[in-house]
Amino acid sequence: MDPIPCPRRRRWRAAVLAAGAAVALLTGLMAPGSARGDVPPPGAGWTLQWSDDFNGAARSLPSEANWQIDTGHNYPGGPANWGTGEVQNYTASPDNLSLDGSGNLRITPLKDGAGNWTSARIESRRADFKAPAGGTLAIEGRIQMPNVTGDAALGYWPAFWALGAPYRGNYWNWPGIGEFDIMENVNGINSVWGVLHCGVNPGGPCNETTGIGANRACPQASCQSAFHTYRFEWDRAVSPNALRWYVDGQLFHSVDENRVGAEAWANMTSHAGYFLLLNVAMGGAFPDALAGKTPTAATVSGRAMAVDYVAVWTRGGGGGDPGPGTPSTLHLRGDGTLGAGTGSAATTTLSSAGGANHDGTPHNPKTFTASGVNGTYAGGSTQFDLLVDAGTTVANGQQVQVSYDRTGDGTWERVETYAYFATDPVAGYEHYTQARGLKSATGSLGTMTNGKVRVEVWNAIGNGASTLGTGNQSLVRIPFG
Repeated sequence: MDPIPCPRRRRWRAAVLAAGAAVALLTGLMAPGSARGDVPPPGAGWTLQWSDDFNGAARSLPSEANWQIDTGHNYPGGPANWGTGEVQNYTASPDNLSLDGSGNLRITPLKDGAGNWTSARIESRRADFKAPAGGTLAIEGRIQMPNVTGDAALGYWPAFWALGAPYRGNYWNWPGIGEFDIMENVNGINSVWGVLHCGVNPGGPCNETTGIGANRACPQASCQSAFHTYRFEWDRAVSPNALRWYVDGQLFHSVDENRVGAEAWANMTSHAGYFLLLNVAMGGAFPDALAGKTPTAATVSGRAMAVDYVAVWTRGGGGGDPGPGTPSTLHLRGDGTLGAGTGSAATTTLSSAGGANHDGTPHNPKTFTASGVNGTYAGGSTQFDLLVDAGTTVANGQQVQVSYDRTGDGTWERVETYAYFATDPVAGYEHYTQARGLKSATGSLGTMTNGKVRVEVWNAIGNGASTLGTGNQSLVRIPFG
């Protein structure tokens, strides 16, 4: 067994498949069909936090505001072949990754004349998807797996999944940070796998590298021949907390906190949250375990995974706007407020520093404020994840200041100014986080009673404007419960 700790490394055996195939089919709640072109309305009590319905012109790339594209055979500094032994090269080519003009995202593996495979993999820019305290998170996608079966499908490995935010920039802390495989399939088998990865590798409470998984056939029509809805729920409203997997509304897998133990559960749930991934790999540990070395000469090229929509909802808990029980995660919203994500991506422009140096002093900042904030401070520090982009401008640096007025009387008892972030001169969002470090801090944190939180973002240096993601993108996590 390869000891490299990395996500989606499997050692499945035929016995697992046989056991899953024995699960009886149930009556589906929704008939499979073509792309809807929209995201379904929230169910009773649910609030939409983020979504993408993949509407757009044919051969255009998915929304840059919502997704980042992985390329090559590994993350920079991460294990080769994405740690799973898969053989494809991920690209940003519309041949591998594009909207189809009919409301779907299509990820298409292709084999060239020399036998080399290419495909695509994308990640949500947001990495804070998390069940609110006392509430529930739901992640859902309506997907048609690559429509290929038998020998022609050997090596196909489509997936819809989520990884713990701390994985970004580390790439060696799996599986402790957690992984939720919402939908996986290999080799064109009519089955969906749902898997939890956690703890340590190998072994541990999640039996790595296999994970804790279950599988079943898709209801009514095969997984390959039709769209099906794949849903994952993280429920913090029950004791013990629980994770659940569904296909077309039918529960087929669940894991609760007692099964993995308090330590492993805390390690995978107490961080900032999760980001989402969609990809089609070719070959690797999971498909190889069931069929020998894949892909083979019989594997056909060009069968796409189609994604109608992806959506994230929350229900209950502290997920509303600031007030009694203020949530710890506050998004920077287009109206200048801080609160729950708006459900859609937006942007605002940071004015140029004009070639002057405004390091440490807000200069024409964009300001975002939450009022009526209540919470008990029990230690910890401010965290943030701001999506910023200076386009092709050279030597721009964005800076953030976070201030706390603990009683709402107009006095900012705590002011934190973070070191500015020098964006690269390449178009595309980058993540500015608290990891840049504090430049200065005054005062102290303490219990908030009808208080205020203010976030100011500006260009500290440079001679060009920058873009700041708002709506459901940039966020600040305040240390209050």
